[in-house]
Amino acid sequence: MKSVKDIMTSDVSVCRTDDCLSDAASLMKQKNIGAVPVCDTQGNLMGMVTDRDLVIRGYADKRPDSAPLQQVMSDHLFHCTPECSLEEASRIMAEHQVRRLPVVENGQLMGIISLGDLSTEEMSDEAAGEALQDISERPELH
Repeated sequence: MKSVKDIMTSDVSVCRTDDCLSDAASLMKQKNIGAVPVCDTQGNLMGMVTDRDLVIRGYADKRPDSAPLQQVMSDHLFHCTPECSLEEASRIMAEHQVRRLPVVENGQLMGIISLGDLSTEEMSDEAAGEALQDISERPELH
């Protein structure tokens, strides 16, 4: 049975905690990605910043391009280990409604796994579909 380490992206572009909003935006444009892990200088995962974070918590709140990423990044992260099963990774994504899951070992970022990665794996395709359904569901308004 395959685990996360078998399909994760290990060559992950990251930002550093002292980078600013424009650094993250430029990296996202250059790499054509919508989310970037934020690490300290030792490679420890500190947070995650998405294009949505940049817009909603950054630019819409009138923060300058030079504002530090720490002001807009999510620092309450969910992650998995390289040994995690694909089904468990799908469950974590569905439960916490995230499309990308950092892969961490001893605090160090080892890679990232996305819902797209899971959907290309035959054994996890059904789990990925269920995760996507859970992620995409909108709570009912009362």
